[in-house]
Amino acid sequence: MNLSELQCAVTAGREVDGRPTMTVEVFFDFICPWCLIGKRNLEAAISRFAGLRPDVLLKVLWRSHQLLPYTPIDGMPYQAFYLDRLGSHEAVTVRRAQVRRAGSDAGIEFAFERIEVLPNTAAAHDLVAYAAGRGAEAQRALLIERLFRAYFMEGQNIGDLKVLERLGVECGLEQQGVADHLAESRSKADPTGRRVPHTEYNDTGVPHFVFNARYTLSGAHSPGAIVEAMMLAVRE
Repeated sequence: MNLSELQCAVTAGREVDGRPTMTVEVFFDFICPWCLIGKRNLEAAISRFAGLRPDVLLKVLWRSHQLLPYTPIDGMPYQAFYLDRLGSHEAVTVRRAQVRRAGSDAGIEFAFERIEVLPNTAAAHDLVAYAAGRGAEAQRALLIERLFRAYFMEGQNIGDLKVLERLGVECGLEQQGVADHLAESRSKADPTGRRVPHTEYNDTGVPHFVFNARYTLSGAHSPGAIVEAMMLAVRE
């Protein structure tokens, strides 16, 4: 069986060389803190699942889904955006405390106070697609983690092409190739200064998980809940 046949079999949830398969599709956006929490919980779930079902071939597919696709290309003031969105400083404080508690359980320390820009994430998703096109799954996973960390822990503007170029190179991508790709990505901006949305199909919001195209979970569920869904899906 060649690589493309193997990938098709894994995606379909069929057996490969007598082994059952599991595909987890993850719909996400980089400005969603619950997506980072969901990512960490998924990683913990995968570790548990591997102990329970070491016979299963597992593949994770990352699906881009922009929450705010018509954010201006240069972004918006982050703190002002959430104040307007939630209506008061008290509401912002309460919401961030909720997210921080969930993040702490997943080993994440959010630094919301360091974020200055709410970015348009299309270019970041484009960069992930570019990394995927280079054929290195581990490199793409590293880039996704790095982009999340840059935004939520370091307050970096991941809508800025220079920032994206530097982060891509940090993750092992070739600098000139990244620069050329991001320059092409910039050309997708329309005359209003916004970007063409970068979204793969999903109408339920993010984070959203699909297991072997049979079972789904929406939201940042616990590792235990994710393992349960995986076990159900692989039995089908």
